[in-house]
Amino acid sequence: VQLQASGGGLVQAGGSLRLSCAVSGFTLNRRAIGWFRQAPGKEREGVSCISSRGDGIYYADSVKGRFAISRHIAKNTVYLQMNGLKPEDTALYYCAAGGSDWSVHSCRGSVTDYIDWGQGTLVTVSS
Repeated sequence: VQLQASGGGLVQAGGSLRLSCAVSGFTLNRRAIGWFRQAPGKEREGVSCISSRGDGIYYADSVKGRFAISRHIAKNTVYLQMNGLKPEDTALYYCAAGGSDWSVHSCRGSVTDYIDWGQGTLVTVSS
């Protein structure tokens, strides 16, 4: 199982980025995928997740209305579209896969629930 996050970069406040999480070793319709972030000196926190069926989506309050999660089944890739970026969004962003025994209609926002993790991609938002 592998998860490969990419798409990070340096952007000005108000700008946009799209992160990608390419997965291998399983298909997206079998496991939920979550996006997490960790800013310097802070704990890793949940940002968004999507269920294996694709009909259960969660956003942290801090990103609601600005971020959107989606997926491309054929490409086995999950995306995080980030608009209206703020300096406080600066962090290392990770994607992770949940358990195959989860409900197909829901995902979870807790770091400790996720099993397989990719490496992070750095997002830096300048003011």
